[in-house]
Amino acid sequence: MAKTPRFTAQGKTAEGGGDTPDPDRQGPAQEKHPVDQGMPPLKLFTTGLQHVAAMYAGVVAPPLVIGAAVGLSPGELTFLTGASLFMAGIATLLQTLGVWKIGAKLPFVNGVTFATVAPMLAINKSEGPEDALPVIFGATIVAAALGFLLAPFFSKLVRFFPPVVTGSVITLIGVSLMPVAFNWAQGGNDKDPHYGGFSNIGMAGLTLLIVLLLRRFTTGFLKQIAVLIGLVVGTLIAIPVGITDFTAVKEADLVGFPTPFHFGTPQFAAAAIVSMCVVMLVSMTESTADMLALGEVVERPSDERTIAAGLRADTLGSFVSPFFNGFLCSAFAQNIGLVAMTRIRSRFVVATGGGILILMGLCPPAVSLIASVPQPVLGGAGVVLFGSVAASGIQTLIKADLSKDNNVLIVGTALAVGLIPIAAPDFYHAFPESAKIILDSGISTGCVTAVVLNLLFNHLGRHRDDEIVTHPMEPGDGIPHQHTPA
Repeated sequence: MAKTPRFTAQGKTAEGGGDTPDPDRQGPAQEKHPVDQGMPPLKLFTTGLQHVAAMYAGVVAPPLVIGAAVGLSPGELTFLTGASLFMAGIATLLQTLGVWKIGAKLPFVNGVTFATVAPMLAINKSEGPEDALPVIFGATIVAAALGFLLAPFFSKLVRFFPPVVTGSVITLIGVSLMPVAFNWAQGGNDKDPHYGGFSNIGMAGLTLLIVLLLRRFTTGFLKQIAVLIGLVVGTLIAIPVGITDFTAVKEADLVGFPTPFHFGTPQFAAAAIVSMCVVMLVSMTESTADMLALGEVVERPSDERTIAAGLRADTLGSFVSPFFNGFLCSAFAQNIGLVAMTRIRSRFVVATGGGILILMGLCPPAVSLIASVPQPVLGGAGVVLFGSVAASGIQTLIKADLSKDNNVLIVGTALAVGLIPIAAPDFYHAFPESAKIILDSGISTGCVTAVVLNLLFNHLGRHRDDEIVTHPMEPGDGIPHQHTPA
């Protein structure tokens, strides 16, 4: 009889011998895809903790920025940060484990998206510190409800993401995250007199070196948790250097719970709702790109149904989040780099990380302890993590036929447009604030550019397969030659 394809331990299909398995007959179950495979408890915990370490700074940054802007006390600021961690854990469990048609069921980490910071600061400026958080929470609830309803329609865009588009976007994700790592490496606060000093950059370089050495000279489990070891060792070394502060750990309460509506009942202001809805659309665009990237990394491509389920998890998590004093939740691209580097693709690892985030949100000392990891140490590890994302994008671009000049134009233009906010941060300074919410997201603008150009060059009008790239700097007759199929 015909052989039945099955997934190998590496996640690729292989031919299995024997008859087609009968589900009604007793016998060994077919091997699961690596995404669906479990792991020993200790390994689940340590690798899950590594994911938490990779995304922690991204989760706590928005509440720290907004909390400081509205004038929260240190205790209230810790409360707001713990609430964000708690909701990040809930949203991550929704994504990884899934409920009904909610959750991509991929090793996908969710947390507070930094795209909301600019509009939230604008809301604080217009509404005043006393009403800012209730207005932000109200706008987030409405935007999340809209996003949940739009998820199945938004997911249909997956057909417009061939390798030439996804590769461009994934590369942009990695490159766009690099300035975050560089900022961390310098100290994270450009107003600090030691920002960019030798001690900060030296610690970042030392952490990077530790991670690289572990990846080069260790094997097995130690190699897989190289980033976590690098963060721990880097933090310990940073103590005598004087850039580690454990004061917050000593002052934190033992137990804390994000009581609902701690900062007041949500308020619904029209202008705030409109701006947050725009951010929601930007967030959904980035989440779609991230799901496509992660699908490539784990060798389980994200189809329309997977993306719809993932977007439902994003938006449902965002809807519930304000009830517990949290903000809009979205996918975290930096963890894709961790999956790509470690090759640990089990979604249960990330689900464990989600559980750790929930416990951290309920335990203020844990919040403070992780916060004690110096930003330069995070920056050194971030170089490896974010660079791995960009490398995954290049791997995807290899699958695109770049012998066609159309595809080269798509990639080149999308990358150029997506890099504008990084290369020229003030490029859109004359545009309205509402427009800058979208334009300042290089991932979103690059993604839209790649999709539109792919439609224009490869779908609309007559498609010419015989076009190839001609390089004016290369010697030759300058006459385009016919493309010869491989």
